[in-house]
Amino acid sequence: MTHPWPAGAATGVGSLPGTDPAEAVRLVLGEVAELPYLPELPGRGFGADAIARTGALLVDFPVEWQPHGWTVTSHAGRDQARARDHLNRDLDAVTEQAQGVALLKVSVCGPMTLGAALELPNLHKVLTDHGAFRDLAGSLAEGTRVLLAELSSRLPGTAFVLQVDEPSLPQALSGQVPTPSGYGTVRSLPRSVAAPALASVLEVAPPGHRVVHCCAAEVPYDLLAGCGASAVSVDASLVTDAQLDFLGELVEAGISLWLGVFPGTDAQISSADARERIRRLWSKLGFDPNRLADAVVPTPSCGLAGASMPYARQVMSALNEVGRSLRDGLD
Repeated sequence: MTHPWPAGAATGVGSLPGTDPAEAVRLVLGEVAELPYLPELPGRGFGADAIARTGALLVDFPVEWQPHGWTVTSHAGRDQARARDHLNRDLDAVTEQAQGVALLKVSVCGPMTLGAALELPNLHKVLTDHGAFRDLAGSLAEGTRVLLAELSSRLPGTAFVLQVDEPSLPQALSGQVPTPSGYGTVRSLPRSVAAPALASVLEVAPPGHRVVHCCAAEVPYDLLAGCGASAVSVDASLVTDAQLDFLGELVEAGISLWLGVFPGTDAQISSADARERIRRLWSKLGFDPNRLADAVVPTPSCGLAGASMPYARQVMSALNEVGRSLRDGLD
């Protein structure tokens, strides 16, 4: 499988600290220029978090904020409009500063994560109603298609990579999503329902441009590969030896590994340590070292919204350094 980012590229997961979209775009374009992304800034407050941002994209599937969380409703209101306003400001910032950029990554929450967060009017999770869940997945796919079309008109000549964020996917498949009351869990979502939903969103982007991010443990690698993912983004610290065969199968299939090598919150970090972690993992997989830079993209383990701005800048710079070192050779 071919992909549009060059060997040795690095990127972020999505979120950053701060409240200024223009500043966030400048940081991304300056530090991870080979695979930049549209930043998310949940620190701006209500309507700027990942669920609200994706909820703003939904077509004919209105949601509103209730005391117990985001809830499906009969008509769109000011809550969804406020989330869309935050997104529009992000789009304006990237339109102003990213003209001529060859490639841009855009993130949305995936159907399982969205279905685990949204509630129906009867106060059950959307995941509990397979009909409502299929409607949600269809609405999300159409809204994502509209978003990419809008970005294409704003940034002519730019190609787009779609990242679908699915941190709740393992919980949804294993029946561990908490009910709204918190006293129970939602029954497991069958793979026969989950896989087509995820595939329908990924298919909005061209082959080779499809990424699934899951920062949880027990990532269902086989399901992601079967849904058409071109890359799988995971927290490298959660990869176990028992999962190496699955990772090896991904590499053999031409699927890129995006490895989270820096924590999402402030910590002492070292580019050398990150390079060594990647080298050890690649050595365990047993592949030719010359394939490493083309097959692996270094990232943070998750979004950086909970970090300080100095730390976020440090991580972005270190990612760039690690990516270059993969291209130049680890030894």
